[in-house]
Amino acid sequence: MTRKELIEKIRSKRSFLCVGLDTDLAKIPPHLLETENPIFNFNKAIIDATLPYAVAYKPNLAFYEAAGIEGMRQLNMTMDYFKSLSDKPFIIADAKRGDIGNTSQQYAKAFLDPQGEYDFDALTIAPYMGEDSVKPFMVYENKWVVLLALTSNKGAIDFQFLETPEGPLFEQVLKTSKLWGTPENMMYVVGATKADMLTRVRAIVPDSFLLVPGVGAQGGSLEEVCRYGLTAECGLLVNSSRGIIYASKGEDYAQRAAEEARKLQEQMAAELQKVNFC
Repeated sequence: MTRKELIEKIRSKRSFLCVGLDTDLAKIPPHLLETENPIFNFNKAIIDATLPYAVAYKPNLAFYEAAGIEGMRQLNMTMDYFKSLSDKPFIIADAKRGDIGNTSQQYAKAFLDPQGEYDFDALTIAPYMGEDSVKPFMVYENKWVVLLALTSNKGAIDFQFLETPEGPLFEQVLKTSKLWGTPENMMYVVGATKADMLTRVRAIVPDSFLLVPGVGAQGGSLEEVCRYGLTAECGLLVNSSRGIIYASKGEDYAQRAAEEARKLQEQMAAELQKVNFC
């Protein structure tokens, strides 16, 4: 999906919501465990319920890998279902890959190749190993790298805020990596719980899209994220996982997920109106 197509999808839905598909067999409604494909059945119901309000989805690969061959088979089923939709969302593989060049080439082929098994639109990448570990992911047309820049976990302080001659390490990551790609093919992960840092992020990457996890269950504020991170072209994908997909453990789980997604979409529409985006 191109940047222009993504922006138009945000405009038409008046939403920049990304729904995280962190599908955990220990947390989905128990009645689904009796079905042949519980992971896929859960995902399909969540997608159908939230698609009117969401522009993107982010399957977290760890949850599918942990379920073994069956988990990966049902991830394939989920991806096939996305491809069958007339309203195709932006799909991010939350895999946090990053390795030496030839290994990164294979990861890129696995997740981003249009002729491959998955054909995701984007992939989360760890930048620690530098340019040659990231560039192989950028060879596919209209595909995106989503680079970890400033994360919302407690341990982010261990390295991301270390001072360098150029400022905190996360700022150096932004300054260096923006030379590897463009706002047409590179996004950055910036946690919602670090919303006050978004001004510093925007000073370095004013036009790039930011993938912002941490709104909802992790306590991040959508209003603060928009205050510091929203641009004239939106420039944000805000992810909510647990707060939407696990809003209920009962048979009404899809309905409750839709309600939570709608609430966020309505807030997002109001924020977009403030900057005359729609």
